[in-house]
Amino acid sequence: MGKQKLSAKAAAAKKARDLRYAKTEWRKYCKRTAQAKKCGKGKDFDHASGKCISAKKNRAKNSRSGAVRRRYGM
Repeated sequence: MGKQKLSAKAAAAKKARDLRYAKTEWRKYCKRTAQAKKCGKGKDFDHASGKCISAKKNRAKNSRSGAVRRRYGM
C-alpha cells in the first residue's frame, strides 16, 4: 500500500491523531506484552488467543470491536 496523498495540514493532523492513539494505555500494554513474549521472526503476539501467530494472520483478523480490550479489562 502506497503513501496517502494528504495535504500538509491533513498529514499533520493525522500524525498527531496517530501519536495520540499510540500512547493510549491499551497500546502501551499491547507493546509491552508483545515485546515480553519475544515471538520469532515473522510472528506477532495475538492478544486474543494469547500466543504467537504469523504477522500476516494476526493483522488480517484484528477488529475494532473491543472484545480483546474487554477481556484484559481495558
